Amino acid sequence: MRLATWNVNSVRSRQDRIVDWLQRSDIDVLAMQETKCKDEQFPYERFREIGYEVAHDGLSQWNGVALLSRVGLEDVQIGFEDQPGFSKDPEVEAVREARAIGATCDGVRVWSLYVPNGRDLADPHYTYKLEWLAKLQADAMAWISADPQAQIALVGDWNIAPTDADVWDPELFEGKTHTSQPERDAFEAFVQAGFAEVTRQFTSEPRTFTYWDYTQLRFPKKQGLRIDMALASPALASRVSGASIDREERKGKGASDHAPVILELS
Repeated sequence: MRLATWNVNSVRSRQDRIVDWLQRSDIDVLAMQETKCKDEQFPYERFREIGYEVAHDGLSQWNGVALLSRVGLEDVQIGFEDQPGFSKDPEVEAVREARAIGATCDGVRVWSLYVPNGRDLADPHYTYKLEWLAKLQADAMAWISADPQAQIALVGDWNIAPTDADVWDPELFEGKTHTSQPERDAFEAFVQAGFAEVTRQFTSEPRTFTYWDYTQLRFPKKQGLRIDMALASPALASRVSGASIDREERKGKGASDHAPVILELS
């Protein structure tokens, strides 16, 4: 199986590129993030026409996650069990955002995840981000405790650079989101629970990034972040035979600011 994750930064704007890439790259399952559309606006037929089943969760013009599969799409779940919502105003009830969707694809439980950005260390969204990650980690730990042989892939845009090697200039990010110690500790908690970040061992060259801001020529200057990753349960990690980052797909007119990340499962 070839399993990919890609923050597409608007599926409607980039549907032609996504379709071309899926066919060219021979992808079996694609987890998408930041689709930026409601369910009724999602271009389902474009992907069904090329042989994919589709599941999408989108509530507004922001966020949005999807799963595309040509090897089965069963037991679709919108949001994980304890997923928290967000509200800027503590007096207003928090609302669930479209940030997580799961389904079973040929025996693998795939979760497409769009972790909250955090915005700023003093912003309520940062507290929300840490709570969101803690709830997901608790649920994920329960999944593999209930079934140690479960094959689970937590893939997507984590909005965390786990190490200084995942940032083009660590000093520039001091005191900012994505590299703060609480965020890195939250990511490491998944590893301590038994999940393995399975892309790094195959893509460990220096300055191997997955995201480059559109501004200040970040991409040609190779000034990026590594924030799109795959965490695999023990049973699935043993099946990972390769991984790659398709940096070429970040090039050209109309590209997303993220590159696809691909896993090879034996």
